[in-house]
Amino acid sequence: MPNHEQIEALCQGRHGDPFALLGPHPGADGGVQVRAFLPGAATVRVVAGGRAWPLQRLHEAGFFAGPTALAAGSHYQLRIRWADDHESTQEDPYRYGTVLGEMDVWLLAEGSHLRPYEMLGATPRVMDGVAGTAFAVWAPNASRVSVVGGFNFWDGRCHPMRLRRECGVWELFLPGVGTGERYKFELLGREGQLLPQKADPFARQAELRPATASVVAELPPLVPPSAERQRANALNAPISIYEVHLGSWRRKPEEGDRWLNWDELADTLVPYAAEMGFTHLELLPVSEHPFDGSWGYQTLGLFAPTARFGEPAGLRRFIERAHAAGLGVLLDWVPAHFPSDAHGLAQFDGTHLYEYADRREGFHNDWNTLIYNFGRTEVRNFLVGNALYWLERYNVDGLRVDAVASMLYRDYSRKAGEWIPNVHGGRENLEAIALLKRTNEVIGGERPQAITLAEESTAFPGVSRPTYAGGLGFHFKWNMGWMHDTLQYMARDPIHRPYHQGEMSFGLVYAYTENFVLPLSHDEVVHGKGSLLAKMPGDRWQQFANLRAYYGFMWGHPGKKLLFMGCEFAQQAEWDHDRSLDWHLLQHAPHAGVQRLMRDLNHLYRAHPALHEQDFSSAGFEWIDHQDSGRSLLSFVRKASNGAQMLVVCNFAPVVHHGLRLGVPAGGTWQEVLNTDSQHYGGSNVGTPLGAATAEEVPSHGRAYSLLLNVPPLATVFYAWTG
Repeated sequence: MPNHEQIEALCQGRHGDPFALLGPHPGADGGVQVRAFLPGAATVRVVAGGRAWPLQRLHEAGFFAGPTALAAGSHYQLRIRWADDHESTQEDPYRYGTVLGEMDVWLLAEGSHLRPYEMLGATPRVMDGVAGTAFAVWAPNASRVSVVGGFNFWDGRCHPMRLRRECGVWELFLPGVGTGERYKFELLGREGQLLPQKADPFARQAELRPATASVVAELPPLVPPSAERQRANALNAPISIYEVHLGSWRRKPEEGDRWLNWDELADTLVPYAAEMGFTHLELLPVSEHPFDGSWGYQTLGLFAPTARFGEPAGLRRFIERAHAAGLGVLLDWVPAHFPSDAHGLAQFDGTHLYEYADRREGFHNDWNTLIYNFGRTEVRNFLVGNALYWLERYNVDGLRVDAVASMLYRDYSRKAGEWIPNVHGGRENLEAIALLKRTNEVIGGERPQAITLAEESTAFPGVSRPTYAGGLGFHFKWNMGWMHDTLQYMARDPIHRPYHQGEMSFGLVYAYTENFVLPLSHDEVVHGKGSLLAKMPGDRWQQFANLRAYYGFMWGHPGKKLLFMGCEFAQQAEWDHDRSLDWHLLQHAPHAGVQRLMRDLNHLYRAHPALHEQDFSSAGFEWIDHQDSGRSLLSFVRKASNGAQMLVVCNFAPVVHHGLRLGVPAGGTWQEVLNTDSQHYGGSNVGTPLGAATAEEVPSHGRAYSLLLNVPPLATVFYAWTG
């Protein structure tokens, strides 16, 4: 029988080893003694096989114990008469064995468990023939951890957990607790201090903000790999990404400006993006997050699809609908930092468990957030496992990794003296680099159909090169330099452009150092930067013409494409996450024309391998002329491996060039297949007579053949070689 001090500690919620006191134990007479802590109980009996044994109250708080004639390992239940005189019969959580298997304990301790989400968190399961939920949470420095929820009146004394010291994980099986139950973890710190109740880091579902509890949910079934998706995500495939913030893409004004749910998004967003010719959707983070204004980038429930759009199963249906329509789905993934909300990961067990302890390593100055401790094996395992979770359990096509630059450098956005060098005295965060490599290696081995894309804004070498070759192992890298240079050029008055043409051509100097995505993302249309249309100079007609010409240049340029929602129809105002896009603009011809152009550009890009197949090889590109800066003209040829060619001519001056002679690499006919100046898009309809030009044996631009073209003002024209 436990002594009075042990019983007192248990009843006060201070005992860290509940299985030493509760449940079945050998009795003095060779039988089984059963002990239970049931606050609010008046009497307790052990029942089994038609027999019953009363337990004696040993503490007024609700500690009961007594002998039974049970054999060791027998199944029994507790029949309780409560203070309000009603009775209930329930299973005893403390008669069950361990939740984690020995191999799981070993792998979790080692930090090499590929799928920790299968064991940690809240997992509905059957133990000893009884249905319930197995809870497990990593909190090695806590002195006591309990599961709390409506099933125990959020009383942390009721269900303290067992500590598996080998891996620092607390575990408990609660019979009768099923899917849909809300729960949190209540922890005492190392010195016995009561911490704020914590949401489950591995929760698969969460309450809708501002509520913060976790919700018991089934583990989504594994989705088998798909050869079709692997082909669609390949380096030589056409990849045109539509970046979307789901809460502001479209809303229901007739229902109080309500956000669309997963099924409504599947009914509207999926067919829209498919009809527009995009190949992939990229969703701003959909993991659970407390604050709408973070756009999802300050996430706390890394394994839980946000409740803003409905239950987690809705996301799976959305992705299935997207795949059925030929669209891939990419998720923004945020392993760089997390917010400091009290119910989240911050000082999870009373110590800096998930974050670096030193503020010079663990605090993000730009976002007032905390930085994961990338050097801790369990934290790396948490993040790598999360990446694999979305790819395997939700069949996501890939992850766009946010803020990679902030992970790579210890002095990122820090002044001298505000950062700690690495072990070699350098500025690189070696632990974060190891995490990124490990993540990409695991994905490559376990889910080869999936891709990863890095938002990385520095010249860090080899971001999209294999780890065995010294790279970080990403499949793609966002080309932030191309975005900055070209937008800067397009914002200039055409009279100044001749002096800055290198801003448009410089990207080809380094185009093949990485596998680049050309991004015009949400970051370019917020925080006072204005919309893409608003950046363009000139009168109203010229603004639209400039934007159309720029899109043509981008879709002709080597690199995969990414465009933020609203830019495809020239959204006038900058993006506001608190309201829907301005879809009414499509009633106006210039906006509808830009939308038609984007649809046609996507379909042209997908239909012609010359525009996408050799994006990352110099064999796929050939300059015709990038030095005609006086006339703001650029011309180049894109090539496919089968010999197909596409000539792209860009005029960034508001004048027509009649009879322009341009050298080409082959004789024959060059068919005009898209002209951003077409009246169909809102242009002036200048073009080459009959829509085609035949190459003449007249040398020009170092080629034996040349074309005579009429080049429209502020426009990009595509000519396919027909042989």
